[in-house]
Amino acid sequence: MDLSFLKSKTLANKKLRILLTGGGSGGHTFPLIAVSRELKKIALAQNIELQLIYLGPNDFTLPYIQKEGIDIKTISAGKFRREFSWKNFLDIFKTIAGIFQTLFYVYILMPDLIFSKGGYGSFPVSFWGIIFFIPTYTHESDFIPGLVNHLIGRFCKKIFISFEGTKQYFPLKKTILVGNPIREDLFTEKINLEATKKLLGLSPKPVLTIIGGSQGSKHINDLILDILPKIINQTEIIHQVGNDNFQEVKKETEVVFQEIIKDEERKQFYHPISFFEESQTPNINSLKDVLAISDLIIARAGSGLIFEIAASGKPSIIIPLPWASQDHQKKNAYEYAKTGAAIVIEENNLKPSIFSDLILQTLNDPKKIALMSQATQSFAKPKAAEQIAQYLLQNT
Repeated sequence: MDLSFLKSKTLANKKLRILLTGGGSGGHTFPLIAVSRELKKIALAQNIELQLIYLGPNDFTLPYIQKEGIDIKTISAGKFRREFSWKNFLDIFKTIAGIFQTLFYVYILMPDLIFSKGGYGSFPVSFWGIIFFIPTYTHESDFIPGLVNHLIGRFCKKIFISFEGTKQYFPLKKTILVGNPIREDLFTEKINLEATKKLLGLSPKPVLTIIGGSQGSKHINDLILDILPKIINQTEIIHQVGNDNFQEVKKETEVVFQEIIKDEERKQFYHPISFFEESQTPNINSLKDVLAISDLIIARAGSGLIFEIAASGKPSIIIPLPWASQDHQKKNAYEYAKTGAAIVIEENNLKPSIFSDLILQTLNDPKKIALMSQATQSFAKPKAAEQIAQYLLQNT
């Protein structure tokens, strides 16, 4: 990767106030967290007096930002939907309210720069940043840019992108290819796989992990429950089902093991998880541990998740969300699959028998698993957050 955009520059004793914005989904929030951690690391190392402030919607991801010790100001934010929906009408008023709220905050805070992660929550902040001539930077996670980045990208100072092909949507001189910022803490520590599996109470069987995105996927949950009788004998399954779906999946699991599999002892090989957390101790709810011990990962095609899987070096089966805006998940998935690191199967082709056969054939082919794992390295960009943080600080 060309890193010529990074300069050697002394920043000691500098005072900086940086406004972070985004929100609306884990795909927007977790990259902001990754960049904020790198900003703080560099500031500490170079004796920079740094103030980070998050300005965005009060959504389900806000507690994760609060844990980072970042000052938080919340605003009203309405979604931009390309398709017709009566919700668009109501959200116009939320957006207008958010624009006036943001005007107050941006005027009072007057940051040195704004870093936006895109998404509907970032629009009011980016809008006023551009109006007030505050250096405004944005990052686009997906192959096809979202509507907000389409609107503000041409006015931003720089646009960081995850995929090479995304350059076609923005002024070429403004784009910088870095990948998608991921939380480096998830991958820096070496984990003893066998010891960790034993500590978590798992069997020696191959570990199959299913991640349905930050809020889970009901369709994938139902599909996994359908194929449990066929795959449970050969795999240990860790299944992130989403907070809203957790109780329903637990109830359906009881029925599957009692009435279809007819062997409740096999429940020890199936582990439904509502949401993965970051943990300092080995835990089956810990994303770091689960990524490390997985032999195969089934996931949606959100950019953040794809880059985390690539950084973990694990082979994957990717199922794009079919109703994602502009079909961007399909573009993400096939772009990743070009490397040979993943198999893409679209939701309309997801038949239980086909899916279960694909899983077992992949897990039972060590050569294929090894080649897919090796292929992840040509795609992974684990230093994206650090490179963005360095650029922001060195060009302010």
